[in-house]
Amino acid sequence: MNNFLESNFTIKDQEYFLKRLSFLHDISLKISENKPLNSLLQTIMNSSEKVLEAEKSSFLLYNEEDNKLHFYVSDGEAESVIKRFPLEMGSGIAGWVAQKKESELVNDCYSHPRFNPEYDRKSNFVTRSMICVPLLKNEKLIGVISVLNRKDGKDFTNEDVVLLEILAGQCAVAIENSRFLELQISAEALKREMETARDIQQNLLPSNLPKIKDLEMSAFLLPTRQVGGDYYTVRVLNDNLTLFFIADVSGKGFPAALVVSTVDSCLHTILNLTKNDFDIVSTMKILNEVLLEALSGEKFVTAWLGIYDSNTHLLTSINAGHNSPFISKRDDSFYFLKSGGPFLGLIDWNYKSESVLIESGDALVYYSDGVSESFNIKNEMFSEKRLLEFVTANKSLPADEFCIKLSEEIKNFAVGAQQSDDITFGFVKFL
Repeated sequence: MNNFLESNFTIKDQEYFLKRLSFLHDISLKISENKPLNSLLQTIMNSSEKVLEAEKSSFLLYNEEDNKLHFYVSDGEAESVIKRFPLEMGSGIAGWVAQKKESELVNDCYSHPRFNPEYDRKSNFVTRSMICVPLLKNEKLIGVISVLNRKDGKDFTNEDVVLLEILAGQCAVAIENSRFLELQISAEALKREMETARDIQQNLLPSNLPKIKDLEMSAFLLPTRQVGGDYYTVRVLNDNLTLFFIADVSGKGFPAALVVSTVDSCLHTILNLTKNDFDIVSTMKILNEVLLEALSGEKFVTAWLGIYDSNTHLLTSINAGHNSPFISKRDDSFYFLKSGGPFLGLIDWNYKSESVLIESGDALVYYSDGVSESFNIKNEMFSEKRLLEFVTANKSLPADEFCIKLSEEIKNFAVGAQQSDDITFGFVKFL
């Protein structure tokens, strides 16, 4: 540990210091989460400012290839200018800290011989005081973090340096972990991870659809990768009510698969808590609220939820921005289930339901956009029109045969073209 920890300092206010350490501990846990590097660096900067009650922070990553320090800047047009000017090792206070691998506390920057005011001019900021700390992992330089100007106008203290050094130690480990995750290229390890994720996601889907009197049903899901963002389920709620649900998460791969897990667990919890008092509108609202909190605007989910009552023969549904499921009627007309509201996880919303009377001989089709938007080598889409024509011509088939034939129809249409999205659909015949 450097000379700051070796110096003989006293903690004047133990309760205040312990409070800061507790806050630092919470921040360290947050930093230790697996995050993309850019997101992690932003968290580090925000956390540094909070724990030291500083006006600003700056972060420089060390690049071994050019032996320079490169600024990471989160936002601000003026500040982003300094990204174009990497710092030489040994240059300025931060360059000296990086080269010596020692922290430095400066409470009057413009009188310090190593301070370079050029970066202040480029960013339109006035640096009065600063703490500059190296980020080290096993003595290997990762970068340099600085906090600038205490908000209360007071000088930084040696105690502040110790706190930032503790935070820097956590940051160095987190950054190395993040880099390792981003650069991990072991094909065998990735294959095992993908297989495990695929098995987990497959276990979220019903292994067998329930057997229900006067209903015949089947479903199909083909992810574009080993894991994907499509999901469906069919649940028997009681002797009369059957639930149908389909969802499509924006994006593909692991991130979408994680959201699928959230949707499944949330729906499962709701159903367990409302077995005898299930309400379709409340269910969709709760799903939306959970996803609003979980997704933070980065992703969204389209979904459709339907409840069939075998006593009243009513199908009640809510469509949250999803491709409209439809009822293929006995006379070959179609009724599209559109009422509901916007995507889940986008905005707080009071969803509206609709109900349609089901007759013997009707059929329900629900699907994801991977069906209608499957492309062939001519860049033509399979389209909703082709789907409707297929349903009209084949709805008399047993449900399992219908789904097999539809999957083959899509495959044959797109032959030679790469699958661009997850393909999911379900078919229900009302006998």
